Amino acid sequence: MRSESPRRLDLLYLYLTTARSATMDELQNGLGLPKMSLYTIVRTLRERELVKQDGETVTLSN
Repeated sequence: MRSESPRRLDLLYLYLTTARSATMDELQNGLGLPKMSLYTIVRTLRERELVKQDGETVTLSN
């Protein structure tokens, strides 16, 4: 499986610092990234314990 670029990880994390939480559709619309890429990015951020995911909603970890 290919890993996402640090720039995309940073972009999604920065988006969530402003929004606090977002659905995958909101992330796709707001960032203009394909959903498949978003799932990979979110998984990486979850593994680093930076975000939590509940279904389609992604939230910053406290």
